[in-house]
Amino acid sequence: MNPLLKAQKIGFLGAGNMAQAMIKGLIEGGIPANHIYATNRSEGKLVKLVEQYKINSLPNNEDLIDICDIIILAVKPQDLLTALEPVGRAFDENKIVISVAAGVRMQMLEKFLNGARIARVMPNTPSVIGRGVIGYLLNEDDDDALESTVEDLFEPLGRVIKVSDEDQFEALMISCSSGTGFVFEMMMYWQDWIEEHGFSIEEARVMTIETFVGASLLAAQARENVEDLQARVTSKKGVTAAGLQSMRELEIERALRISFEKAAMRNKEMAREIK
Repeated sequence: MNPLLKAQKIGFLGAGNMAQAMIKGLIEGGIPANHIYATNRSEGKLVKLVEQYKINSLPNNEDLIDICDIIILAVKPQDLLTALEPVGRAFDENKIVISVAAGVRMQMLEKFLNGARIARVMPNTPSVIGRGVIGYLLNEDDDDALESTVEDLFEPLGRVIKVSDEDQFEALMISCSSGTGFVFEMMMYWQDWIEEHGFSIEEARVMTIETFVGASLLAAQARENVEDLQARVTSKKGVTAAGLQSMRELEIERALRISFEKAAMRNKEMAREIK
């Protein structure tokens, strides 16, 4: 991690699950706990964070913005603009603001953040174990210092990927953040089928998880693409081929694509609803 980043004061506006995962990753990555500050609407989560990670709590958002060099907006999307409206004038070009709120587009953030340098960032749930996919978008694409700061901050949480516009940001969010939920849905079907054939819940759970983990690690480590790996486990007129033929006849790809598009439509609806 960049030594200059370790000297920065980082503030979290909001203390929910994603903020907790990020704070854990930052401290493990070398940011001193006493350089991290947080506020939250309800006190319970804030007290827990202070006790667990020895960070600083602050009584209000105005103090957070005044003290911190980097402010991470980690409140729920529907609450974000309400939280920013009374404090927007406290921001300026010397502040870095990172929003992890889905549905709140860059144009809207710029309206409320008074000239601050802004990044939209979308971590996914596996970020809590350091295996996330973290996409980010900058309000000034040629701000190399901001790009470096974002990558240093989020590198402990997984693979960091810069996107070029809001459409790419949405695609990454749907495929990686919502996509994690889609994978869990398939895993539930997997486990149910195994249980129906006499295995215990725990056995079926382990078999399912290890199948998905093993296939993912094999794809990550192999030089071939996924299509070639699939061909290696598929004998002509064999068991796997029969199952794959059925999946294709049932248009599983079409069902997944529709699911992605439905999620994208809901994201656009949320963006319209947040004003």
